Amino acid sequence: MIALIQRVTQAEVTVAGESVGKIGHGILALIAVERGDTEAQAERLAERLLGYRIFSDAEDKMNLNLKDVDGGILLISQFTLAADTRKGMRPSFTPAADPDSGKRLFDYLAETIRTRYSRVETGRFGANMAVALVNDGPVTFILRAAPPEETQNPV
Repeated sequence: MIALIQRVTQAEVTVAGESVGKIGHGILALIAVERGDTEAQAERLAERLLGYRIFSDAEDKMNLNLKDVDGGILLISQFTLAADTRKGMRPSFTPAADPDSGKRLFDYLAETIRTRYSRVETGRFGANMAVALVNDGPVTFILRAAPPEETQNPV
């Protein structure tokens, strides 16, 4: 699983002009599910999203996580993050999970986070969404939750 996270002062997602998710200060996370991903990757990504220290402390060092600053998290499915862009002029989406698996694991990720934290909003899986945000910093990172075999034997 892949997450592109941005520290934001505000973010909102709309579908057909209707607001379906909105946060103030916190994290906007664009989420891609890849073929072969399992609940284990979703759980690891949930842990990283809630624990990743991207907020500044009193000394202006990135030492605080989402819970420390009582921020919101807005999760938006974005399968295009899983695209293979290494060659050619058109992305290949072969690495992305099929829509049913993608939705199942995206929903599992959202529910896993909700069991650990209350300030969670989501977009609408598979919908044409408009995302508005104010990136704070800007601060943007890519997080990956690798399959278990990649994490057991680090190179």
